[in-house]
Amino acid sequence: MQRSTLLRGTAVTGAVAIALTLTSCAGSAAESAPAATDMAIGSVDLSADCPSTIVVQTDWNPEAEHGHLYEMIKDNYTIDANTKAVTGPLMADGGYTGVNLEIRAGGPAIGFQTVSAQMYQDDKITLGYVSTDEAIQLSGTTPTKAVFAPLDISPTMVMWDPATYPNVKTIDDVKGALTANGGVWRYFDGSAYIEYLKSAGLADSAILDGSYDGTPSNFVAAGGKDMQQGFASAEPYVYQNEVSAWGKPVDFALIHDAGWQTYQSSMSVKADKFDELSPCLSKLVPVLQKAGVDYYKDPKAANDLILKLVDEYATGWTYTQGVADYSVKTQVDLGLVGDGPDSTYGNFDDARFADFFSKASKVYTDLGTPPASGYTPADLYTNEFIDSSISF
Repeated sequence: MQRSTLLRGTAVTGAVAIALTLTSCAGSAAESAPAATDMAIGSVDLSADCPSTIVVQTDWNPEAEHGHLYEMIKDNYTIDANTKAVTGPLMADGGYTGVNLEIRAGGPAIGFQTVSAQMYQDDKITLGYVSTDEAIQLSGTTPTKAVFAPLDISPTMVMWDPATYPNVKTIDDVKGALTANGGVWRYFDGSAYIEYLKSAGLADSAILDGSYDGTPSNFVAAGGKDMQQGFASAEPYVYQNEVSAWGKPVDFALIHDAGWQTYQSSMSVKADKFDELSPCLSKLVPVLQKAGVDYYKDPKAANDLILKLVDEYATGWTYTQGVADYSVKTQVDLGLVGDGPDSTYGNFDDARFADFFSKASKVYTDLGTPPASGYTPADLYTNEFIDSSISF
């Protein structure tokens, strides 16, 4: 089963039944964490300000986009395959920080529900991966505040067969090409970016098909006539190298480049825990920044752990060495990860955030789930803990 054969992202609402048994045992793996009390604390000491185990809820199965987390426990860890979590002494600058890090899988491991919902159900979770569009949409029910952006650009894309559509280069070209050829753009039903594209005149109901289920079967069966949602850091490699029924290149365009510029998988805290966690975050966020820089310099050990976790978690999803290697290279080459418009890794661009807040607020208001009354971008993120000297 390929990576794309299980649904991912906040758009999924109908796949909960697939993983109810996993959700029921989504407890903590901290009890089985490696003994670390006899380890000397290094140059970064988190023990006085942070929870003894910092718990991070991710939004999907382990993958290279999460590599900065696994970088911090890559050499010493305990895996709990039942709860789909891994725990180890949190390391920074080669030394122990005085606390453990527990990384929990998302997606099927939490019944495909949003990370925001999971954070509000389990008070042990310190931080979660919450994309900006999710944070805006759910600000009235499960409000969160982002403190670190591991990805500068979302990998979400639309892909197509270059042999069928040789003149399609950007999303601006998609609508006309599909209309002329009678094809459709298959996507996960409920994806907010689709509503934005419709409002911007870049898509319409005639070319849209919300029946995408995460499998390659319909794309392959269409023989190149249809286009499809995916992740630029995975599907192009998977379809060319691991989907034998296709076995050739695809071209793609990032949704980001069409103006829907969400921050994917931003590390966030519950809004009502922000003040309490601020002393911890002031020390922890620079550690997260450094871990990301270190991971992309040498991802091998963290990727070895990622591949091992995918195998042991056995959620029905596979992730190969080839995909991991492609993902790291593509993230860097496309600028999905990096310093953004300045020289700092992991911060949020104020002007971009304000623009996206305006666009997403309109989309969600039209869909009947407006942001919380009186909310502004400042309620949703902060750069106050970012070390501006840390960069790629």
